[in-house]
Amino acid sequence: MKNADIVIVGAGMVGSLLAALLKDSGLNILMLERSAVTAPAKDDAFEPRVSALTRASENLLRHAGAWEKVESLRACPYTEMTVWDADGSGRVQFSAGELGETHLGVLVENRLLQAALTEAATRAPNVELRCPAQMIELERLPDAWQLVLADGEKIRARLVIGADGAQSAVRQLTGIACTETDYGQRAIVTTVRTEKPHGFMARQRFMSTGPLAFLPLQGHDGDTHCCSIVWSQDETEAQRLLALDDEAFRRELGFAFEHTLGRIEWSDTRYSFPLRARHATDYVREGIALIGDAAHAVHPLAGQGVNLGLLDAAVLAEEILRAIERHIPWWSENTLARYSRRRRAHNALILNSMTGFRQLFASHNPLLVLARNAGLAATSRLLPLRQEFARVAMGLTGDLPAAARSV
Repeated sequence: MKNADIVIVGAGMVGSLLAALLKDSGLNILMLERSAVTAPAKDDAFEPRVSALTRASENLLRHAGAWEKVESLRACPYTEMTVWDADGSGRVQFSAGELGETHLGVLVENRLLQAALTEAATRAPNVELRCPAQMIELERLPDAWQLVLADGEKIRARLVIGADGAQSAVRQLTGIACTETDYGQRAIVTTVRTEKPHGFMARQRFMSTGPLAFLPLQGHDGDTHCCSIVWSQDETEAQRLLALDDEAFRRELGFAFEHTLGRIEWSDTRYSFPLRARHATDYVREGIALIGDAAHAVHPLAGQGVNLGLLDAAVLAEEILRAIERHIPWWSENTLARYSRRRRAHNALILNSMTGFRQLFASHNPLLVLARNAGLAATSRLLPLRQEFARVAMGLTGDLPAAARSV
Protein backbone atom coordinates (compact mmCIF):
# COMPACT_ATOMS: atom_id res chain seq x y z
CA MET A 1 0.00 0.00 0.00
CA LYS A 2 1.28 3.46 -0.94
CA ASN A 3 1.27 6.18 1.72
CA ALA A 4 0.93 9.90 1.13
CA ASP A 5 0.33 12.88 3.37
CA ILE A 6 -2.15 14.45 0.94
CA VAL A 7 -3.94 12.96 -2.05
CA ILE A 8 -5.46 15.50 -4.42
CA VAL A 9 -8.13 13.87 -6.56
CA GLY A 10 -8.10 15.93 -9.75
CA ALA A 11 -5.06 17.64 -11.24
CA GLY A 12 -6.96 20.36 -13.05
CA MET A 13 -6.33 24.06 -12.58
CA VAL A 14 -7.48 24.16 -8.95
CA GLY A 15 -5.94 20.90 -7.75
CA SER A 16 -2.64 21.65 -9.44
CA LEU A 17 -2.49 25.13 -7.92
CA LEU A 18 -2.95 23.66 -4.46
CA ALA A 19 -0.09 21.21 -5.02
CA ALA A 20 2.15 23.96 -6.42
CA LEU A 21 1.48 26.24 -3.44
CA LEU A 22 2.44 23.41 -1.06
CA LYS A 23 5.79 22.80 -2.78
CA ASP A 24 7.74 23.99 0.26
CA SER A 25 5.54 22.30 2.86
CA GLY A 26 7.63 19.17 3.23
CA LEU A 27 4.48 17.10 2.75
CA ASN A 28 4.31 14.10 0.43
CA ILE A 29 1.61 14.99 -2.11
CA LEU A 30 0.05 12.68 -4.70
CA MET A 31 -2.20 14.01 -7.48
CA LEU A 32 -4.59 11.69 -9.30
CA GLU A 33 -5.86 12.65 -12.75
CA ARG A 34 -7.94 10.66 -15.22
CA SER A 35 -6.63 12.26 -18.44
CA ALA A 36 -3.51 14.21 -19.32
CA VAL A 37 -3.58 17.75 -20.71
CA THR A 38 -0.89 19.34 -22.85
CA ALA A 39 -0.46 23.04 -23.49
CA PRO A 40 -1.47 24.34 -26.93
CA ALA A 41 1.29 25.55 -29.24
CA LYS A 42 1.53 29.24 -30.04
CA ASP A 43 0.01 28.81 -33.49
CA ASP A 44 -2.71 26.30 -32.53
CA ALA A 45 -6.34 27.32 -32.88
CA PHE A 46 -7.77 28.90 -29.74
CA GLU A 47 -9.39 26.50 -27.30
CA PRO A 48 -13.16 27.02 -26.85
CA ARG A 49 -13.05 27.22 -23.04
CA VAL A 50 -11.35 30.39 -21.82
CA SER A 51 -11.08 31.89 -18.32
CA ALA A 52 -11.01 35.57 -17.40
CA LEU A 53 -8.40 35.55 -14.66
CA THR A 54 -8.55 38.35 -12.12
CA ARG A 55 -5.37 40.12 -11.01
CA ALA A 56 -5.61 38.11 -7.78
CA SER A 57 -5.58 34.86 -9.77
CA GLU A 58 -2.69 36.12 -11.86
CA ASN A 59 -0.78 36.77 -8.65
CA LEU A 60 -1.49 33.21 -7.52
CA LEU A 61 -0.13 31.76 -10.76
CA ARG A 62 2.98 33.92 -10.46
CA HIS A 63 3.47 32.79 -6.87
CA ALA A 64 3.06 29.14 -7.91
CA GLY A 65 5.64 29.46 -10.71
CA ALA A 66 3.14 28.87 -13.53
CA TRP A 67 2.81 32.35 -15.04
CA GLU A 68 6.02 32.26 -17.04
CA LYS A 69 4.68 29.25 -18.98
CA VAL A 70 1.42 31.08 -19.70
CA GLU A 71 3.17 34.23 -20.90
CA SER A 72 5.59 32.24 -23.08
CA LEU A 73 2.64 30.90 -25.09
CA ARG A 74 -0.30 33.25 -25.27
CA ALA A 75 -2.58 35.27 -23.03
CA CYS A 76 -4.54 38.47 -23.54
CA PRO A 77 -4.72 41.15 -20.87
CA TYR A 78 -7.84 43.28 -20.95
CA THR A 79 -7.65 46.90 -19.88
CA GLU A 80 -11.31 47.90 -20.04
CA MET A 81 -14.72 46.36 -19.44
CA THR A 82 -18.15 47.50 -20.59
CA VAL A 83 -21.56 46.15 -19.66
CA TRP A 84 -24.89 47.26 -21.08
CA ASP A 85 -28.59 46.43 -20.86
CA ALA A 86 -30.30 45.31 -24.07
CA ASP A 87 -33.65 46.69 -22.82
CA GLY A 88 -32.54 50.26 -22.36
CA SER A 89 -29.73 52.77 -22.47
CA GLY A 90 -27.99 51.76 -19.26
CA ARG A 91 -24.28 51.17 -19.70
CA VAL A 92 -21.20 51.18 -17.50
CA GLN A 93 -17.59 51.16 -18.64
CA PHE A 94 -14.54 51.12 -16.43
CA SER A 95 -10.83 50.81 -16.98
CA ALA A 96 -7.64 49.78 -15.24
CA GLY A 97 -6.26 53.25 -15.87
CA GLU A 98 -8.77 54.77 -13.42
CA LEU A 99 -6.97 52.83 -10.69
CA GLY A 100 -3.50 53.46 -12.04
CA GLU A 101 -3.22 49.80 -13.06
CA THR A 102 -1.99 48.32 -16.33
CA HIS A 103 -4.87 45.86 -16.78
CA LEU A 104 -7.99 44.47 -15.11
CA GLY A 105 -7.31 40.81 -15.79
CA VAL A 106 -6.10 38.30 -18.36
CA LEU A 107 -7.89 35.93 -20.73
CA VAL A 108 -6.23 32.50 -20.84
CA GLU A 109 -7.40 29.23 -22.35
CA ASN A 110 -8.31 26.61 -19.75
CA ARG A 111 -6.13 23.96 -21.37
CA LEU A 112 -3.10 26.23 -21.15
CA LEU A 113 -3.85 27.13 -17.54
CA GLN A 114 -4.15 23.50 -16.51
CA ALA A 115 -0.97 22.47 -18.33
CA ALA A 116 1.05 25.35 -16.84
CA LEU A 117 -0.17 24.70 -13.30
CA THR A 118 0.34 20.94 -13.49
CA GLU A 119 3.87 21.48 -14.81
CA ALA A 120 4.60 23.91 -11.97
CA ALA A 121 3.28 21.46 -9.38
CA THR A 122 5.19 18.45 -10.66
CA ARG A 123 8.49 20.35 -10.69
CA ALA A 124 8.37 20.15 -6.90
CA PRO A 125 10.21 17.12 -5.50
CA ASN A 126 7.42 16.42 -3.01
CA VAL A 127 4.64 16.24 -5.64
CA GLU A 128 3.84 13.15 -7.72
CA LEU A 129 1.28 12.98 -10.54
CA ARG A 130 -0.42 9.68 -11.30
CA CYS A 131 -2.12 9.83 -14.70
CA PRO A 132 -4.24 8.13 -15.87
CA ALA A 133 -5.69 7.22 -12.48
CA GLN A 134 -9.25 6.94 -11.23
CA MET A 135 -10.40 6.63 -7.64
CA ILE A 136 -13.34 4.25 -7.26
CA GLU A 137 -13.52 3.67 -3.48
CA LEU A 138 -12.88 5.79 -0.41
CA GLU A 139 -12.90 4.30 3.08
CA ARG A 140 -12.34 5.92 6.46
CA LEU A 141 -9.69 4.21 8.62
CA PRO A 142 -9.00 5.09 12.29
CA ASP A 143 -6.41 7.75 11.48
CA ALA A 144 -6.45 8.11 7.68
CA TRP A 145 -8.40 7.57 4.47
CA GLN A 146 -7.87 4.63 2.14
CA LEU A 147 -8.38 5.19 -1.58
CA VAL A 148 -8.81 2.35 -4.03
CA LEU A 149 -7.95 3.03 -7.67
CA ALA A 150 -9.51 1.42 -10.72
CA ASP A 151 -6.40 -0.75 -11.20
CA GLY A 152 -6.79 -2.12 -7.66
CA GLU A 153 -3.99 -0.11 -6.04
CA LYS A 154 -4.65 1.12 -2.51
CA ILE A 155 -3.39 4.45 -1.18
CA ARG A 156 -3.46 5.69 2.40
CA ALA A 157 -3.54 9.45 3.17
CA ARG A 158 -4.17 11.70 6.15
CA LEU A 159 -5.94 14.28 3.97
CA VAL A 160 -7.92 13.80 0.74
CA ILE A 161 -8.75 16.83 -1.38
CA GLY A 162 -11.71 16.73 -3.74
CA ALA A 163 -10.66 18.83 -6.75
CA ASP A 164 -12.47 16.55 -9.16
CA GLY A 165 -15.13 18.82 -10.60
CA ALA A 166 -18.88 19.24 -10.45
CA GLN A 167 -19.56 15.48 -10.33
CA SER A 168 -16.95 15.02 -7.60
CA ALA A 169 -16.42 11.40 -6.60
CA VAL A 170 -14.86 12.58 -3.33
CA ARG A 171 -17.99 14.55 -2.47
CA GLN A 172 -20.30 11.69 -3.40
CA LEU A 173 -18.31 8.92 -1.68
CA THR A 174 -18.12 10.88 1.57
CA GLY A 175 -21.85 11.62 1.55
CA ILE A 176 -21.57 15.41 1.38
CA ALA A 177 -24.85 16.79 0.08
CA CYS A 178 -25.08 19.40 -2.64
CA THR A 179 -27.86 21.89 -3.36
CA GLU A 180 -28.52 22.53 -7.04
CA THR A 181 -30.44 25.09 -9.08
CA ASP A 182 -31.06 24.38 -12.75
CA TYR A 183 -31.24 27.68 -14.62
CA GLY A 184 -32.91 26.04 -17.61
CA GLN A 185 -30.21 27.60 -19.73
CA ARG A 186 -27.26 26.50 -21.82
CA ALA A 187 -24.03 28.40 -22.48
CA ILE A 188 -22.74 28.41 -26.06
CA VAL A 189 -18.99 28.89 -26.37
CA THR A 190 -16.82 29.34 -29.42
CA THR A 191 -14.15 31.59 -30.92
CA VAL A 192 -15.01 34.26 -33.48
CA ARG A 193 -13.15 36.70 -35.68
CA THR A 194 -14.61 40.19 -35.91
CA GLU A 195 -14.31 42.92 -38.50
CA LYS A 196 -13.01 45.44 -35.94
CA PRO A 197 -10.24 44.85 -33.37
CA HIS A 198 -11.42 44.35 -29.79
CA GLY A 199 -9.11 46.99 -28.32
CA PHE A 200 -8.39 44.79 -25.28
CA MET A 201 -11.89 45.44 -23.92
CA ALA A 202 -14.14 42.76 -22.40
CA ARG A 203 -17.76 43.35 -23.37
CA GLN A 204 -21.03 41.94 -22.06
CA ARG A 205 -24.59 42.62 -23.19
CA PHE A 206 -27.38 41.60 -20.83
CA MET A 207 -30.51 40.29 -22.55
CA SER A 208 -33.66 38.82 -21.05
CA THR A 209 -32.68 35.33 -22.26
CA GLY A 210 -29.16 35.59 -20.89
CA PRO A 211 -25.89 37.54 -21.14
CA LEU A 212 -23.62 37.55 -24.19
CA ALA A 213 -19.91 38.10 -23.51
CA PHE A 214 -17.15 38.87 -26.01
CA LEU A 215 -13.79 38.22 -24.35
CA PRO A 216 -10.66 39.48 -26.15
CA LEU A 217 -7.99 37.07 -27.39
CA GLN A 218 -4.58 37.80 -28.84
CA GLY A 219 -2.75 35.57 -31.30
CA HIS A 220 0.99 34.94 -31.22
CA ASP A 221 1.31 37.41 -34.10
CA GLY A 222 -0.40 40.18 -32.13
CA ASP A 223 -3.73 39.85 -33.95
CA THR A 224 -6.56 41.44 -31.93
CA HIS A 225 -9.59 40.52 -34.03
CA CYS A 226 -10.48 37.28 -32.22
CA CYS A 227 -12.78 36.91 -29.22
CA SER A 228 -14.03 34.04 -27.13
CA ILE A 229 -17.79 34.23 -26.76
CA VAL A 230 -19.99 32.90 -23.98
CA TRP A 231 -23.67 33.17 -24.91
CA SER A 232 -26.12 32.09 -22.21
CA GLN A 233 -29.52 31.26 -23.62
CA ASP A 234 -32.71 29.54 -22.54
CA GLU A 235 -32.52 25.85 -23.44
CA THR A 236 -34.91 25.95 -26.42
CA GLU A 237 -33.26 29.00 -27.97
CA ALA A 238 -29.79 27.57 -27.37
CA GLN A 239 -30.70 24.39 -29.24
CA ARG A 240 -32.01 26.48 -32.15
CA LEU A 241 -28.78 28.48 -32.31
CA LEU A 242 -26.65 25.34 -32.13
CA ALA A 243 -28.57 23.84 -35.06
CA LEU A 244 -27.91 26.83 -37.38
CA ASP A 245 -25.25 26.67 -40.06
CA ASP A 246 -22.16 28.82 -39.49
CA GLU A 247 -23.27 31.74 -41.63
CA ALA A 248 -26.72 31.94 -40.04
CA PHE A 249 -25.21 31.66 -36.56
CA ARG A 250 -22.81 34.51 -37.27
CA ARG A 251 -25.69 36.69 -38.48
CA GLU A 252 -27.68 36.03 -35.31
CA LEU A 253 -24.62 36.57 -33.12
CA GLY A 254 -23.78 39.88 -34.80
CA PHE A 255 -27.36 41.09 -34.40
CA ALA A 256 -27.46 40.04 -30.72
CA PHE A 257 -24.19 41.90 -30.10
CA GLU A 258 -25.48 44.99 -31.93
CA HIS A 259 -22.58 44.68 -34.39
CA THR A 260 -20.39 46.35 -31.75
CA LEU A 261 -17.24 44.98 -33.41
CA GLY A 262 -18.63 45.02 -36.92
CA ARG A 263 -19.33 41.90 -38.93
CA ILE A 264 -18.60 38.45 -37.46
CA GLU A 265 -16.24 37.21 -40.18
CA TRP A 266 -15.57 33.67 -38.91
CA SER A 267 -16.65 31.33 -36.14
CA ASP A 268 -15.12 28.11 -34.89
CA THR A 269 -16.94 24.93 -33.82
CA ARG A 270 -19.65 25.64 -31.25
CA TYR A 271 -19.82 23.83 -27.92
CA SER A 272 -22.37 24.09 -25.14
CA PHE A 273 -22.96 23.09 -21.54
CA PRO A 274 -25.98 23.32 -19.22
CA LEU A 275 -26.01 26.06 -16.60
CA ARG A 276 -26.59 24.99 -13.02
CA ALA A 277 -25.69 26.50 -9.67
CA ARG A 278 -24.33 24.01 -7.14
CA HIS A 279 -23.12 24.39 -3.60
CA ALA A 280 -21.90 21.69 -1.24
CA THR A 281 -23.57 21.80 2.17
CA ASP A 282 -20.14 21.23 3.73
CA TYR A 283 -16.67 21.94 2.38
CA VAL A 284 -14.88 19.74 4.89
CA ARG A 285 -15.22 16.51 6.80
CA GLU A 286 -12.65 14.78 8.96
CA GLY A 287 -9.60 14.45 6.70
CA ILE A 288 -11.57 15.70 3.65
CA ALA A 289 -11.72 19.08 1.92
CA LEU A 290 -13.54 20.13 -1.26
CA ILE A 291 -12.23 22.91 -3.53
CA GLY A 292 -13.28 24.42 -6.85
CA ASP A 293 -16.20 22.96 -8.77
CA ALA A 294 -16.37 20.03 -6.35
CA ALA A 295 -17.56 22.57 -3.77
CA HIS A 296 -19.46 25.09 -5.88
CA ALA A 297 -20.51 26.12 -9.38
CA VAL A 298 -21.81 29.57 -10.34
CA HIS A 299 -23.42 31.17 -13.38
CA PRO A 300 -20.71 32.30 -15.83
CA LEU A 301 -22.15 35.81 -16.30
CA ALA A 302 -19.35 37.42 -14.24
CA GLY A 303 -16.60 34.94 -15.10
CA GLN A 304 -16.00 34.12 -11.44
CA GLY A 305 -15.97 30.31 -11.50
CA VAL A 306 -12.29 29.51 -11.93
CA ASN A 307 -11.23 32.52 -9.84
CA LEU A 308 -13.28 31.29 -6.89
CA GLY A 309 -11.73 27.84 -7.21
CA LEU A 310 -8.19 29.19 -7.34
CA LEU A 311 -8.88 31.22 -4.18
CA ASP A 312 -10.18 28.04 -2.50
CA ALA A 313 -6.88 26.32 -3.26
CA ALA A 314 -4.83 29.28 -2.07
CA VAL A 315 -6.72 29.68 1.23
CA LEU A 316 -6.52 25.94 1.95
CA ALA A 317 -2.77 25.96 1.22
CA GLU A 318 -2.35 29.01 3.46
CA GLU A 319 -4.17 27.32 6.36
CA ILE A 320 -2.15 24.10 5.98
CA LEU A 321 1.14 26.02 5.90
CA ARG A 322 0.09 28.11 8.90
CA ALA A 323 -0.68 24.94 10.87
CA ILE A 324 2.70 23.44 9.97
CA GLU A 325 4.46 26.63 11.06
CA ARG A 326 2.62 26.59 14.39
CA HIS A 327 3.30 22.88 14.92
CA ILE A 328 -0.37 21.93 15.05
CA PRO A 329 -1.95 19.10 13.03
CA TRP A 330 -2.34 20.38 9.49
CA TRP A 331 -4.92 17.67 8.72
CA SER A 332 -7.07 18.41 11.76
CA GLU A 333 -10.72 19.38 11.74
CA ASN A 334 -9.81 22.80 13.18
CA THR A 335 -7.38 23.57 10.35
CA LEU A 336 -9.87 22.52 7.69
CA ALA A 337 -12.69 24.41 9.43
CA ARG A 338 -10.72 27.65 9.13
CA TYR A 339 -10.50 27.10 5.39
CA SER A 340 -14.24 26.43 5.22
CA ARG A 341 -15.13 29.54 7.22
CA ARG A 342 -13.00 31.76 5.00
CA ARG A 343 -14.35 30.43 1.72
CA ARG A 344 -17.87 29.06 2.04
CA ALA A 345 -19.63 32.31 3.02
CA HIS A 346 -17.82 34.26 0.30
CA ASN A 347 -18.65 31.70 -2.36
CA ALA A 348 -22.30 31.60 -1.24
CA LEU A 349 -22.47 35.39 -1.58
CA ILE A 350 -21.12 35.27 -5.14
CA LEU A 351 -23.39 32.36 -6.08
CA ASN A 352 -26.50 34.10 -4.78
CA SER A 353 -25.45 37.40 -6.35
CA MET A 354 -25.04 35.78 -9.77
CA THR A 355 -28.45 34.12 -9.46
CA GLY A 356 -29.95 37.45 -8.45
CA PHE A 357 -28.32 39.30 -11.35
CA ARG A 358 -29.64 36.72 -13.79
CA GLN A 359 -33.17 37.06 -12.43
CA LEU A 360 -32.92 40.86 -12.45
CA PHE A 361 -31.85 41.09 -16.09
CA ALA A 362 -34.33 38.38 -17.18
CA SER A 363 -37.27 40.48 -15.99
CA HIS A 364 -39.37 42.59 -18.38
CA ASN A 365 -41.06 44.40 -15.51
CA PRO A 366 -40.90 48.11 -16.52
CA LEU A 367 -39.97 49.20 -13.01
CA LEU A 368 -37.08 46.72 -12.83
CA VAL A 369 -35.92 47.70 -16.31
CA LEU A 370 -35.95 51.35 -15.24
CA ALA A 371 -34.08 50.52 -12.02
CA ARG A 372 -31.45 48.48 -13.91
CA ASN A 373 -30.75 51.26 -16.35
CA ALA A 374 -30.72 53.94 -13.66
CA GLY A 375 -28.25 51.89 -11.64
CA LEU A 376 -25.93 51.38 -14.60
CA ALA A 377 -26.16 55.07 -15.53
CA ALA A 378 -25.37 56.16 -11.97
CA THR A 379 -22.39 53.84 -11.80
CA SER A 380 -21.15 55.17 -15.13
CA ARG A 381 -21.33 58.78 -13.92
CA LEU A 382 -19.67 58.32 -10.53
CA LEU A 383 -15.93 57.66 -10.54
CA PRO A 384 -15.85 56.09 -7.02
CA LEU A 385 -18.47 53.54 -8.08
CA ARG A 386 -16.60 52.75 -11.29
CA GLN A 387 -13.38 52.35 -9.31
CA GLU A 388 -15.10 49.97 -6.89
CA PHE A 389 -16.43 47.92 -9.81
CA ALA A 390 -12.90 47.79 -11.22
CA ARG A 391 -11.45 46.60 -7.89
CA VAL A 392 -14.07 43.86 -7.69
CA ALA A 393 -13.34 42.87 -11.29
CA MET A 394 -9.65 42.64 -10.43
CA GLY A 395 -10.44 40.35 -7.49
CA LEU A 396 -8.52 42.52 -5.05
CA THR A 397 -11.19 42.89 -2.38
CA GLY A 398 -12.24 40.80 0.60
CA ASP A 399 -10.33 38.17 2.58
CA LEU A 400 -7.48 37.37 0.21
CA PRO A 401 -4.69 34.89 0.91
CA ALA A 402 -1.25 36.50 0.93
CA ALA A 403 -0.25 34.83 -2.35
CA ALA A 404 -3.14 36.57 -4.14
CA ARG A 405 -2.18 40.03 -2.90
CA SER A 406 1.43 40.09 -4.05
CA VAL A 407 4.03 38.07 -5.91
